[in-house]
Amino acid sequence: MMEGVATDSSNSTSSEKPRRTRRTRMTGAERREQLLDIGRTLFAAKGFEGTSVEEIAAKAGVSKPVVYEHFGGKEGLYAVVVDREMRQLLDMVTGALTAGHPRELLEQAAFALLDYIESYTDGFRILVRDSPVAQSTGTFASLISDIATQVEDILGTEFKNRGFDAKLAPLYAQALVGMVALTGQWWQDARKPKKAEVAAHLVNLAWHGLDGMEQKPRLIGHRKN
Repeated sequence: MMEGVATDSSNSTSSEKPRRTRRTRMTGAERREQLLDIGRTLFAAKGFEGTSVEEIAAKAGVSKPVVYEHFGGKEGLYAVVVDREMRQLLDMVTGALTAGHPRELLEQAAFALLDYIESYTDGFRILVRDSPVAQSTGTFASLISDIATQVEDILGTEFKNRGFDAKLAPLYAQALVGMVALTGQWWQDARKPKKAEVAAHLVNLAWHGLDGMEQKPRLIGHRKN
């Protein structure tokens, strides 16, 4: 009587097809964050007009209706991205203003903006770009105005201490913050000199300009109005 041939169990498994790894489905909150991250990157690189819902959906690996479901369209997604960036920058600037001495406050404000540009470059590019929905989502100009309001109170107190008209504090606050912001726009691409050096030069101009201010400034040219 012939003995039965033993079956090698290791051979039987070699012909089996490998099991497919099941993809974990994102929650609604996770999908929303994914779309925001992708949208932020594309808006920074291509601008609002250059970015399409199709491209956002394709990079997320979803269909266009998913984008509409979460944000109502490209405009809604853009609005959320801009709002987040504005709050991030404003929080960084206002949170940095802790010193008592006005010159150090200028340093802190300059560093806060430059820190934001360095850490959130894509966000800054989005904020300084114009877009069709800027009026409804806020603009870089309105953000700078919000920051200037914070500086205005500091300047108002300093003006009173030095015998200047405190009513002019809003004008000087806009000028100072605008100077830092525009320099920041230039520095986001140049990245030279180093951040601390840029801050030092900004404060040098602002502080010594304030330090030598005339109580009643006058024009020396022929034009008077």
